[in-house]
Amino acid sequence: MRNPFFDAIARGDGGTGAADRLVDLPVSGTNPGALRARAYVPARLAEHPALVVVLHGCTQTAAGYDHGSGWSRLADRHGFVLLYPEQDRTNNANLCFNWFEPGDIARGQGEALSIHQMIEAVVVAHGIERDRIFVTGLSAGGAMASVMLATYPETFAAGAIIAGLPYGCATNVQHAFGAMRSGGRTRPDALAELIRRASDHDGPWPDVSVWHGSGDATVNPDNADAIVAQWLPLHGIAGAPHVTDVVNGYPHRAWRNADGRIVVEAYSITGMGHGIPLDTNDAGSVEVAGPYMLDTAISSSQRIAEFWGLCSNTSAQSDAVGRAQHMDPGISGTNLTHRVAQARRLYPDPKPAPVVEVRRIIDDALRRAGLLK
Repeated sequence: MRNPFFDAIARGDGGTGAADRLVDLPVSGTNPGALRARAYVPARLAEHPALVVVLHGCTQTAAGYDHGSGWSRLADRHGFVLLYPEQDRTNNANLCFNWFEPGDIARGQGEALSIHQMIEAVVVAHGIERDRIFVTGLSAGGAMASVMLATYPETFAAGAIIAGLPYGCATNVQHAFGAMRSGGRTRPDALAELIRRASDHDGPWPDVSVWHGSGDATVNPDNADAIVAQWLPLHGIAGAPHVTDVVNGYPHRAWRNADGRIVVEAYSITGMGHGIPLDTNDAGSVEVAGPYMLDTAISSSQRIAEFWGLCSNTSAQSDAVGRAQHMDPGISGTNLTHRVAQARRLYPDPKPAPVVEVRRIIDDALRRAGLLK
């Protein structure tokens, strides 16, 4: 008897039944990790297009993850390019990126090098701004996003790790399961040293957004704190968060660097299990709920894009650029991208004034007074 899930994987939709919006890219470079390259290029690109690298989780395909997370629909709105590296079953039977294999998580080797080669090919093909390259992923894809940020930190302006793990916390399958269960107890300075040793880069370091469900029984939520602890020393930060607030009902923490810019943030999605948080009920939603795509009334894709300053084809973004340049005249490049994102957080887009239906208000008042039926 045929399994419909594996039939769906063969179709490329990850079991969602959705149309595949991605296209295959020719294999570039040596591709030592033997990964498949898939991409999405919107019909209208921004003047200075960004690139978002998206890494799916175990048992998922690139097309299925895109359908649920809505990244390609965000790309349509804001004109950035998407790269979806995709795992092959011959590399990992469960379609997990091998975030725990020494030969796949070192700079210049295996899957990490394959992804970097794909990035270079897309940058050249589509005129991507080199200071506007980002990476995100879920679960094993989140752990692989940690790998990419650590091994090629000069490539990325920022990353977002969803239900993932810190770089270097496992070097074999046994260690990987242990880290997933416990979240580890490594000291922050030792965690940061793992990243320092992963390349000869000496800063500046990518910004990091961390997302995790407090009810995750697959990857211990303590891993979120470990990721934060790994990156804070690299940004020269120690101690309590500079921002502690609630966003859409969920705890949010953020840390600022010496320039006052938010460089590390963390969301804890209360009660959520293993998956990516979505908001499918919002009028402008781009996401679709499904396995590991969990409707929690907060859109991680949208908020990550805003954190990175990717909402660039709107008048609100132009206003944010103006605010950023007012805050720091002469700012440009990566620093402008980061400052724009901060400006949008400090000065959110104005909400339109509610429509006041004067006639209905008068009629309601007359009815209450018994003067109108």
